[in-house]
Amino acid sequence: MRKIVLVATHIAALAVGFALGVYTLPILTAQPGPDSAALASAASSAQFTATFDRNLKGSDFFHWGEGAIHVMPEKIAHVGRLSPGPDYKLYLTNEFVDDETSFLKLKDKAARIGDVKSFDGFLIDVPSGVDVTAYTTAVVWCEAFSEFISAAKYR
Repeated sequence: MRKIVLVATHIAALAVGFALGVYTLPILTAQPGPDSAALASAASSAQFTATFDRNLKGSDFFHWGEGAIHVMPEKIAHVGRLSPGPDYKLYLTNEFVDDETSFLKLKDKAARIGDVKSFDGFLIDVPSGVDVTAYTTAVVWCEAFSEFISAAKYR
């Protein structure tokens, strides 16, 4: 019986350690967000503005975003915070989505804008050939775990 308890507690400790590693590694390796002057400049020239809401159907304690998203033809800026996590991507969709299921239905038609490498605001260049006016919604998605983070309808 003692050996079973020892094995079980060691397995539990490994599982907790792995989970903590998955959660903390992105925090430790995250790049600093853009400076406030760059974000303010982007916000002032935005063609569209919307808000990430941390209370969407697909968001939860570990997967959320809050703050303003500013969309311009050549850049997209976020002034706010995202829950930390690995492999976040910014997409544009032509319909509002608020959970994994609804995003996965549209993902093949979505425009992948770029990698989100900071959790306290970001400034991402829009790839050439992407017309932000052809889309309505900005979506932050965790590619590694297929997790919805947040979305904001800007148009």
